[in-house]
Amino acid sequence: MTAPDERTPPESLWPARLVILAVIGLNLALSENLTFGPTWLLPGLELLLLLPLSFLRGREHRRVGQFSHPAAVPRVTRLLTLCLIGLLHFSNLASLVLLIRSLLGGHDTSGITLLAGALNIWITNVLVFSLWYWELDQGGPLLRRRIGQPLDFLFPQTNAPALAPAWRPEYLDYLFVAFTNAAAFSPTDTMPLTRRAKLLMTIQAATSMLTVVLVASRAVNILK
Repeated sequence: MTAPDERTPPESLWPARLVILAVIGLNLALSENLTFGPTWLLPGLELLLLLPLSFLRGREHRRVGQFSHPAAVPRVTRLLTLCLIGLLHFSNLASLVLLIRSLLGGHDTSGITLLAGALNIWITNVLVFSLWYWELDQGGPLLRRRIGQPLDFLFPQTNAPALAPAWRPEYLDYLFVAFTNAAAFSPTDTMPLTRRAKLLMTIQAATSMLTVVLVASRAVNILK
């Protein structure tokens, strides 16, 4: 297997930043009865975490690009990143619980509202888990080019270096993994290697299955 060239700059952080903004927008688009507290509360907290994190990560991104052997990511930045993704995840799970409670409680909710809520939660589930995979695999985006970092996911290109020399996964690769896992309820072409990767994929598939099978099917029955 050919290892990525450590002299190449680390991957861009902008795709993940835009996805986080998209998740915040999806949270704001939910109706009041599907949010934990006021509609603006959790998105506001997420934005407050994103602003300093973007500054700190941007500074570290430039620093890492200057050295062929980057140091470990500072604990504060790593903790902020995991807290932000965790908050995004909590917000989505809370919306799913509130949507299911609305269904089981027989609340007067239209089928269109249920379908819109279920679709919002499903898309958010894909985006949030793409961030989890992107951040945890091989130490995260700033350390992924280092030789010797343990693999959390085995991509097809890793086993075919002749077809993709010096290849390394970037955010869009993890987005694809998250989408296929949510759609198929199981891994497709990329295999989880570590227990934490398997646990995350299990939670994502279970959340997706619950959203699609229970909530969306119930909404379709209401429309009929």
